Amino acid sequence: MINFLQGPSGSFKDPEVSPAGPKDTEPLDPEVRARNEELVDTYARELYDAPAETILSWAHENAPGKLVVTLSMENTVLAELAERHLPDADFLFLDTEYHFPETLEVADEVERRYPSHKLVRTKAILSRAEQDATYGPNLYRLNPTACCRMRKVEPLAVHMSPYAGWITGLRRADGPTRAKAPALSLDNTGRLKISPLVTWTLEDTDEFEETNNLIIHPLTRQGYPSIGCATCTLPVAEGQDPRAGRWAFSAKTECGLHE
Repeated sequence: MINFLQGPSGSFKDPEVSPAGPKDTEPLDPEVRARNEELVDTYARELYDAPAETILSWAHENAPGKLVVTLSMENTVLAELAERHLPDADFLFLDTEYHFPETLEVADEVERRYPSHKLVRTKAILSRAEQDATYGPNLYRLNPTACCRMRKVEPLAVHMSPYAGWITGLRRADGPTRAKAPALSLDNTGRLKISPLVTWTLEDTDEFEETNNLIIHPLTRQGYPSIGCATCTLPVAEGQDPRAGRWAFSAKTECGLHE
């Protein structure tokens, strides 16, 4: 039985129950899944501390299918590296409809600067207004985990179906929850999860951006070292955990994409 939350406009649906619609990734071809498992078993240790260029060149040569580069638009380092080392990869951006305007502007600039890579923009089943009407306003504050699930985790799962693996921007320096992140692993669908920036620091990222004249998200120069939705991201003080401004109103530390 579905529970309901009481709100000023009446009854709202239980946010633990997502709206009807596609939410899951299609199963991989068994041969591709088996090859992915073999690749991780063979190469994960070797690539653990490898340079980003080495990891991406390895991915281009070895992945048994098409890859997608996930971009939060916090920075465009992965877009630039993919341009150099993954010419056939797509780009994917989770448009939660809660982003800072600057984040959307960066996405548009990426699409113009890297036209050889298809930019896939995902959206949740419900629009922002429909979510408010269904689950109540400000779900991101009342139940941020449910909001992230519906607006990030499930859209990513659906749009991951065509790919044998994905490239992420995880960095071990981003905080204790990521301190031991591997460069190469399998996600829960058997797809390759490749994180070429795991050894990078924020300073490495800034230097690469400046040296290569990359598109820069302006908020990263205004106290926002980690940027998510505008409703859930605050600036952080110098020396704080870079992700301290994410979901600062709750104990939440991850959106669910990397758990």
